[in-house]
Amino acid sequence: MSETLLVLLAGVAAGALNAVGGGGTFVALPALVAAGLPPVTANASSTVALVPGSVASAWVYRRDLAPVGDTSTRALTTVSVLGGGLGAGLLLTLPAVSFDAAVPWLLAFATVVLAFGRRVSRAVSEARGHAVGMSPRAVLLGQFLLAVYGGYFGGAVGIMMLAVWSIGLGLDTSTGNPMRVAQITAIYLSATGLFLIASDALGAPRLLVAMLVGAVAGGVAGARIARRLPAWLLRAVILTTAVTMTVLYFLRG
Repeated sequence: MSETLLVLLAGVAAGALNAVGGGGTFVALPALVAAGLPPVTANASSTVALVPGSVASAWVYRRDLAPVGDTSTRALTTVSVLGGGLGAGLLLTLPAVSFDAAVPWLLAFATVVLAFGRRVSRAVSEARGHAVGMSPRAVLLGQFLLAVYGGYFGGAVGIMMLAVWSIGLGLDTSTGNPMRVAQITAIYLSATGLFLIASDALGAPRLLVAMLVGAVAGGVAGARIARRLPAWLLRAVILTTAVTMTVLYFLRG
């Protein structure tokens, strides 16, 4: 199989994964590294290539967006843009060794929260006699930190987003999925602007275009499929993706 075809297929898989449950970076990044790109360049290139797919998925989901608690969607998106740009700047200036060491544990935490977050939220609400709810300020702070992570590395940032919203607001994963896609798109767009200016992400245009085309096709198809899935099945797909990516990343580490 040629490198271009491998990257094209990885783009389709990554775009579909990002639309359905997240984790597309874990497919895109290894494919670009296997094709010969240095890790940092591959990370920047995968972000750039996955942007059109994320935009396509967000367009499919545009009528399904639901607010995250009482937080303004405009404020949430602004924070995502700012954090994504900062994270991209950190990728280009800081070593990734210590951060990479923490990623598997972050993923494990996110997976556990996704699996049990709503139950914990309900149990705490019953014990306290009123619903658990993060304040808009807390939601925005959490989103900023996740956006920095997303701009820096991006792996499973959407899974972590759903985990925070689940435990902090009791938000169902199927309800929050369209907003997850929209916020990932904002993070990727911000990071891409910096990568195009300050990195060598355009150094391998053939591979970049192959992944970009694949990601758009996968993003549109994945979003259309996800919109037709029953809520319980979509939750199962997202959780399965989270568990798989966590295990793979621990094995990689």
